[in-house]
Amino acid sequence: METLSCQAGIIYNFDKAHKPIKSVASGTTIEIETFDCFQNQIQSHDTVVDEIDWNQINPATGPIFVQGANPGDVLKVKIEKIEIGEQGVMVVGPKLGVMGHRINEMQAKIIPVRNGKAIFNEIEIPLNPMIGVIGVAPEGEGVSCGTPGAHGGNMDNKMVTEGATLYFPVFTEGALFGIGDFHAAMGDGEVSVSGIEVPGKVIITLEVLKGVSLKNPMLENNEVFTQIVSAETLDQACKQAAEEMIDRIAEKTGLPIYEVTMLMSAVGQAEVCQIVDPLMTARFVVPKWLLQQLNIELI
Repeated sequence: METLSCQAGIIYNFDKAHKPIKSVASGTTIEIETFDCFQNQIQSHDTVVDEIDWNQINPATGPIFVQGANPGDVLKVKIEKIEIGEQGVMVVGPKLGVMGHRINEMQAKIIPVRNGKAIFNEIEIPLNPMIGVIGVAPEGEGVSCGTPGAHGGNMDNKMVTEGATLYFPVFTEGALFGIGDFHAAMGDGEVSVSGIEVPGKVIITLEVLKGVSLKNPMLENNEVFTQIVSAETLDQACKQAAEEMIDRIAEKTGLPIYEVTMLMSAVGQAEVCQIVDPLMTARFVVPKWLLQQLNIELI
C-alpha cells in the first residue's frame, strides 16, 4: 500500500495552482499522515496559545493528483481506517465560536486519549474519530483550509468517519485532493470552534467516477445517504441541501417534486455539521431503506 507523510507536503488552502506532492491512479488505496489543526504546535498546558503561529492552522496533507480526474467528474473517497494520536487539544478564545463574545482570552486544554476514551478532567468522553478537512481544489480562486464549500474543505461533519464514502465534484485536472484536521470527538456544531484536535493517519481509497455530476459533496455510510452544503447562513445551507437531495431523488425516480418533497418531510433529516466557520455547513440525510424501496442509487 502506498503511504504519504505529512512531512512530504501540506497546504493551507485548496487551490488548483498547487503543485501536487503525489500522483496516484484511480482506485489507489493509500495511507496518509496528518498534523492536527494547529500543526502540532500545542503540546502542553504551558503553551501560550496567543504565541503560536496562527498562519499554520488547518494544514491538509497534499495535494494528491488523481490520474484521470477531470472537471465534471466525481472523486469517490472511501475512508477505510482512521487512527488518531494519544493526545488531543481544544481551544476557546475571543471572537471564536458561539461563545467568543463572552470569552476574554485564549485558553487551551490538553486532553489525553486512552483506553478508547478522551479524558476531559475526570470525564470520559466516547471517541468519535472523524475528519474535519477533506476535499479537492475549487473551481475559482483558492479557498482556505479553514473554510468549507462546494469543494469540501473544512466541513467539520462528524459523519466523515471510518466506513464512510464521500463524493466530491471535480473542478480541475487531477482533483488535487487534500485531507487533515482530525478529531478524537466532536459534536454537531463544533460550537467552541474546535473538536478534540488530534494528529492521525487515515487509509483511503481514491476513485474517479465518470458520467456522474455533483454540485456539492455527498456522503454515504451503511445506513444513510447525505447531501452536504455550505453557505453564508445555516438556513441557506439546510434549505439548499434539502433541495439538492429532492431534485436528485426526483430525477432518479421520475416522481413529481411534490411527492418527493412529501417523502423527505416524512423521513429525511436536516442536520447541522458546523456553525463556527466562515461558512455554515449542513447535511440532509436520507435512510437507505427508502432508497432501496424506491429502487434507486444516488451515485
